[in-house]
Amino acid sequence: MPRTVDHAERRAHIAEALVRVAAREGLHAVTMRAVAAESGVSLRLVQYYFETKEQLLLGALRHLEQQSRQRWAARLAELPSPVPPRAFVEAFLAEALPTDEQSRTFHLVGTSYAVLAMTDPSLMAEPFIANVDDLQQQLADALRQAQADGQVAAGVDVSVEAARLVTLSHGLGNSVLIGQYDVDGAMTVLRYHLDTLFRR
Repeated sequence: MPRTVDHAERRAHIAEALVRVAAREGLHAVTMRAVAAESGVSLRLVQYYFETKEQLLLGALRHLEQQSRQRWAARLAELPSPVPPRAFVEAFLAEALPTDEQSRTFHLVGTSYAVLAMTDPSLMAEPFIANVDDLQQQLADALRQAQADGQVAAGVDVSVEAARLVTLSHGLGNSVLIGQYDVDGAMTVLRYHLDTLFRR
């Protein structure tokens, strides 16, 4: 009996090939033919699942976002329940840095998508901002809980602090990618900031 085709698995396989090409050569180097060669399938099969390069880029972006959510969920699952606010924030900041090959690829390609989205209306319509807003809200909620527990000063604006943590982590992540900081140096900066935010 012929094996049933898992279409979601095939789409993911092709999306992973795009990510590898983009991580190795840059998002500008991605073509339908290059992705077909990287994934070991025919160009026609790539076009079957993604009719245009735009659809291929969007499909790979959604695949990356799904992987990111899975990594974040796995990291949270390793923490005690309920997760202490500072541990939650530190976990987010650690996840936001390119600390291993998989996260480095994610951050490199994700940053490339963000730059491309600045001038590409179809990518701009994707939930870039919504996803960042969601993470920022989770950080604000954790800081609000810490504030209620007396771990963060009452006068701190947790919404502003959450925004600062997101932008700080993104900036440091890019600095690691270009070699300005190594991971340990970036984490030192982040922990220094957390030490000023959370009461010792």
